[in-house]
Amino acid sequence: MAFAFQVIIDGLSLGSFYALAALGIGLLFGVLKLINFAHGSFITFGAYALILPSAATEATLGIGALPVVPLVILIVAVVVALALLSEFAVFRPLRDSSPATLMVGSFALGFVIQNLIIMIYGGRPKAVGLWSDLSAGVTLMEGVSVPKLQLIIIGVTISLMLALVFFLKKTRWGIHMRAAAEDFRMARMLGVKADLVIMLAVAISGMLAAAVSLLYVVQTGILDFRMGVPMMLFAFIATVVGGMGSLVGAVAGGFAVGMLSILLQTFLPSDIRAYRDVFVFLVVIVVLLMRPQGLFLSSAVKERV
Repeated sequence: MAFAFQVIIDGLSLGSFYALAALGIGLLFGVLKLINFAHGSFITFGAYALILPSAATEATLGIGALPVVPLVILIVAVVVALALLSEFAVFRPLRDSSPATLMVGSFALGFVIQNLIIMIYGGRPKAVGLWSDLSAGVTLMEGVSVPKLQLIIIGVTISLMLALVFFLKKTRWGIHMRAAAEDFRMARMLGVKADLVIMLAVAISGMLAAAVSLLYVVQTGILDFRMGVPMMLFAFIATVVGGMGSLVGAVAGGFAVGMLSILLQTFLPSDIRAYRDVFVFLVVIVVLLMRPQGLFLSSAVKERV
């Protein structure tokens, strides 16, 4: 029982990262029909914003040395500013282009951001000690002790999801965003301010990327210019498995992929455990062969079906 509970906590913790990142991707896809491959670079940029610009191997905290509240506010502001700048400089000029052109533009943007990080901070990984006291264990039941950080990651993820649900269902601009996701052209004809809705979606996506940045750095203690790439890859897979255009599906897909990864890490024979991700992708292929539209359908897709 204790072992099973430990595995569940580990799976929920990892799935929380994928769910938050998948939410940011799914939100933009719902409104813009854009698969934002630069989202992983947003995550990386937010993580590096914690330290002072330097190519030295030892990181010196800048924003990361501030108290918790101003630190979080500033990191969120930095990533949201980057996301909005990307919207004005790249996504808005390409808005009337094909989805393939938008996707390539986002991929190129991510590559540019990644190389700017290398130019400013260097290409070597850097160790960062941020909120190390969160690694202390918390006993949940007899035989089950988990790091406090894992519980915080799960709690923050659930809180952000509930806040997003409240915003989308109970606020005026959230309802406008949902209308734009269902039928963008019709929403504009009914008076929805398209540019403002898109900016809100981009800003919220940036906030979610900032949350992933902070939580991921605290958990790993390492900065690497490639750190957002695997997160983006698994989040994209989670979005596809959950159902493109469905925020519920993005969250469910994120938790499912995270739980699957932990189960494989736990139960695979030790000599092939290093190839865990191969088995994750094989399971994803099987799921998509059986249900190519994903686990959940958006309302717009259901109506067309």
